[in-house]
Amino acid sequence: MVSLLKLNRPCPAKPFPGHSQTPAQGFTLIELLVVIAIIAILAAMLLPALSKAKTKSQGISCMNNTKQLTLAWRMYGDDHNEVLLAAMGVGEAAANALPGRTNWVGGDLNFTSAQANWDIYVEIVKSPMWPYCGKAAAIFKCPADLATVPTPTGRKPRVRSNSMSQVFGVGSWLPANQYQTYAKGSSIRIPVKTFVLVDEHPDSINDAAFATQCAGNQDSDGPTGRIIDFPAAYHNGACGFSFADGHSEIHKWKGSKIKNAPVKYDGSLPLNVDAGDSWRDAHWMAEVSTVKK
Repeated sequence: MVSLLKLNRPCPAKPFPGHSQTPAQGFTLIELLVVIAIIAILAAMLLPALSKAKTKSQGISCMNNTKQLTLAWRMYGDDHNEVLLAAMGVGEAAANALPGRTNWVGGDLNFTSAQANWDIYVEIVKSPMWPYCGKAAAIFKCPADLATVPTPTGRKPRVRSNSMSQVFGVGSWLPANQYQTYAKGSSIRIPVKTFVLVDEHPDSINDAAFATQCAGNQDSDGPTGRIIDFPAAYHNGACGFSFADGHSEIHKWKGSKIKNAPVKYDGSLPLNVDAGDSWRDAHWMAEVSTVKK
């Protein structure tokens, strides 16, 4: 009877060959902290690279936008006996200063709830360039421009971040009595070195024209200069420009006055100031604006 009971007793489980009977162990606290530290280091290394890649992508999109707008501007001139759309001066502050011309876009920009700031149907859709640029509102704005304004239904992005060189307007700040302004495409002296559109600093942009001072900003003037309107520096300290020959580029700023101009999105940036260490940048903007008469 006893032997029968022994035969019926279950045998103890035997471990598989190579299998330890030691209970499985989890991570220790030190090991877990080491893993977390490694992940944090990798993230710190990758995030700046990802941020630069995003900025680079935005720069490419910005160049595409200004190129499309400039091609639309040129096509309008081709269809209107080479008469160019104006930067400013028609029906605005300098009323009737440019007879036979039409502004490329109307409306001032600020940070109020004014409808023209956030509604494309107030000014953008009315632009003479609208049918020539595929009726694409997005190309009027740099993707890196984060300016928003209050609206009845919450904050919305502003509709525009680029301005047109004043050489296609009345050219007050050049000044126009010394430097050439252009009303027809065939009159542009050096198209490849004549910028049309620029992404303007969000706290500088107001009307549709970008003012550059040429007098006093020549290489012969030495290390001095003046900034009237501020260009943007969205793209790793660089800015988008388009030119009358149809090409666009991202220009890298050298001086901190422009490259590090604070962005507050409140319109508080002082304009018409000494160029300081950005005098080379001021000279470059004058060089690609126009030529002497």
